[in-house]
Amino acid sequence: MSNIEASRYDAGTAYLTVDFHQMNNRDPFAYKTTDYGKTWTSITNGIPHNMLSYAHCIREDPVRKGLLYLGTEGGMYISFDDGRNWQPLQSGLPHAPVYWIAVQGLFQDLALATYGRGFWILDDITPLEQMTPEILASSAHLFTPRDAFRFRPIAEPVAVSYDPTAGHNPPYGASINFYLKAKPGEKDRVRLTISDASGKNVREFECHAVKEEGARRPAGPGGPGGEGGEAAAPCEVKAGINRIWWNLRSEPGTEFKLRTSSLYAPDVKVGPEGWRPAPGAERISLLEPPGNYTVTLTVGEEKFSQKLNVLKDPHSEGAESDIRTQTQFLTGLRDEMNSLGRSVNQIESIRAQLANLEKELGTDETATAIRKAADDLSEKLIAVESKVLQLKLTGRGQDDVRWPPMLAQKIGFLANETGSSDFPPTTEEVALGKELKEQGDQFQQEYQQILSKDVTPFNAMLREKNIPNIIVTMP
Repeated sequence: MSNIEASRYDAGTAYLTVDFHQMNNRDPFAYKTTDYGKTWTSITNGIPHNMLSYAHCIREDPVRKGLLYLGTEGGMYISFDDGRNWQPLQSGLPHAPVYWIAVQGLFQDLALATYGRGFWILDDITPLEQMTPEILASSAHLFTPRDAFRFRPIAEPVAVSYDPTAGHNPPYGASINFYLKAKPGEKDRVRLTISDASGKNVREFECHAVKEEGARRPAGPGGPGGEGGEAAAPCEVKAGINRIWWNLRSEPGTEFKLRTSSLYAPDVKVGPEGWRPAPGAERISLLEPPGNYTVTLTVGEEKFSQKLNVLKDPHSEGAESDIRTQTQFLTGLRDEMNSLGRSVNQIESIRAQLANLEKELGTDETATAIRKAADDLSEKLIAVESKVLQLKLTGRGQDDVRWPPMLAQKIGFLANETGSSDFPPTTEEVALGKELKEQGDQFQQEYQQILSKDVTPFNAMLREKNIPNIIVTMP
């Protein structure tokens, strides 16, 4: 007798697994009683009979009546109809023995004891608990998400990176689960939108069909002030249950796009898109405060919505009012960084056009005045842009310790430090934020003067020579 599972829903109901493999009978044996054990009914339909099919453990779901889990020597099975029918539930689990099963109640995680000291966890089984025949028959469905904890960083145990016994935590944030009856086509639009209590959209995911079957890459976690690895993780979906992880952060801020080489390092080229990332200029993405959010799934013309509760870290000593004050301060830093990014991107566009213009003019003596004016304008743009970015950085080696940080780096550093806990900004941080804002305003004034007093006359000179104007891109 491997285990007996007394039902929490019906008095007199229990489930039993029996292991006969030491008697050379490796068939699955699982039974159910509804009369306190007077009679037992076999419940193994759907479990194949092979050398590894003998049963070890059966467990009843603590939330949904009739949802059962069964562990065998060769894997895991699930029943949605109280054991009348079973189907495999591997979901990345190797075909290993499943000796014991537990459901973690707070997070609704399914934990399995496998071979030796091995453990395997299926994070967030709420979609399985909510699945019904009506959902399976529908074209799409958005499951009610479990509460998401806004955990803060802690000091982790020290371990070597190659430790073979170390487990892997799930992605940080909220797991959003939805069902698609069919794989979307290449032109089909599947979109997930998260909005706050005021109705403002804070994050959006555009999803595309998985090109090849296999594990999907989730939207991953991010650090206190940066975007982490999420920007590189696309939202990919296929037929069946899909899961997207939202790391509780807002849309990342404006990206600084450099269209010129690093100063003193002409070998640093732009990428195939025509630009390169600015070293040291973080895209600020705010960790959204605790509260009530709405998740909306859009599939074609259909929309589905569910409420999502984001809970404060229970171990954090910061109050929710502290978090709101901090969020307001960080929002100001993000807005300032976005404004700087738009202006820098304009400057980079102008500088790239000036460089291309000088290449086109070559050494023609009739264009000497234009080349001189272009050089002067480029130097002025570099001087004002250098107040925001350290243009000598290459992004390689340790050149970030050779040159002093400039305005964008300082704002990013302040955002990271202020957002590393649940406390409001200190007096010194507020004062520094005000000082950096004044420097940003000064930069904007100088840049606008260059546009009116230098770029405009330069374009007039080009028109006199029937040369196309320098285009100032809209932010």
